Amino acid sequence: MNCKSEDLRLYAITDRHWLNGETLYQQVEKALKGGVTFLQLREKNLDEEDFMKEARKIKALCKKYKVPLIINDNVEIAREIDADGVHVGQSDMEAGDVRDRLGPDKIIGVSARTVEQALLAQAHGADYLGVGAVFSTSTKSDAKNVSHETLKEICKAVRIPVVAIGGITRDNVKELTGCGADGIAVISAVFAQQDIESAARELKKCSEEMVKG
Repeated sequence: MNCKSEDLRLYAITDRHWLNGETLYQQVEKALKGGVTFLQLREKNLDEEDFMKEARKIKALCKKYKVPLIINDNVEIAREIDADGVHVGQSDMEAGDVRDRLGPDKIIGVSARTVEQALLAQAHGADYLGVGAVFSTSTKSDAKNVSHETLKEICKAVRIPVVAIGGITRDNVKELTGCGADGIAVISAVFAQQDIESAARELKKCSEEMVKG
């Protein structure tokens, strides 16, 4: 399954930090209704069994909205539930190893912060890149910033789609115009908002404007 650039317009990454009495399923459905085009299920604290249960439910929901579901880091769970793919960081398995485990028809995303990392990920079979943090972010304390110039260089250097990630909000997304990214990846800009559906709708519009330049 190749990853199309329009699939990455609004890439949402889950976080149960802001559930406030709701279930993750309910919040993800609101985000999908608002226009999220790609979903990454990110679970740092669930045990394997609960992660699997949650992943199966979210997969069915994404299927209903015809949105690809990617599992963060966990290749085994991605394979077990037959998710659309997996996203791995630089310190995780190489894209080529992941491809061997998941097969040729799955989407593989890789995090990159430099042109060298981006080109290597592409050479190893990555379908798209997540590049950042493009702004300071509170959701990933170890994330180092990537300049907009570097984002631009990465987008020019690779043939695969690139999604910008890290501290993106509706107020700063315009600053990424002209960098060449195919979309934006967000966590709190959707899931920490009181009205998740309208936040997603507005961000998707902002992302489309950024891409058009």
